[in-house]
Amino acid sequence: MTEQTLAPSNSTMELSRQLADRLLTKRLKLVTAESCTGGLIAAACTDLAGSSAWFERGFVTYSNEAKHELLGVEERILRRAGAVCEGVARAMAQGALAHSKAQVAVAVTGVAGPTGGSPAKPVGTVWFGFAVPGQVITEKCLFAGDRAAVRAATVQHAFTRLLQLLG
Repeated sequence: MTEQTLAPSNSTMELSRQLADRLLTKRLKLVTAESCTGGLIAAACTDLAGSSAWFERGFVTYSNEAKHELLGVEERILRRAGAVCEGVARAMAQGALAHSKAQVAVAVTGVAGPTGGSPAKPVGTVWFGFAVPGQVITEKCLFAGDRAAVRAATVQHAFTRLLQLLG
């Protein structure tokens, strides 16, 4: 688990532009599956004119039912570990790819706060699922700050990590 604070070296818009360039160069499309960010990653993508050339679609699956119905996350995983866990992040990324025409997916599920945290999953805990050609990677981060800061840091981390994974 990595701990991060909201002190980005690049703005979200700049990271989105870099990701757009990388996806266009590689002729890949992106799909998002978001819970705790409520569509902020997709919104940051579509803030760029011409994003339809590389952004395929986004799923906002805030409830467990939506995760199951729209992305195919198995109910037993949701019951066993709750929505904020590695298995759900992985299943969300895989489900987003399966229910789209994209080749790259990012999924996020977490506790943005100010309530909902627990000793095992404190506020700021976010699980990521990244599906890029040939692999699915999951990771957990703990972000500091209030709800807005956690959500903003989640968006920035999603873009930064996608850029790393796509080389």
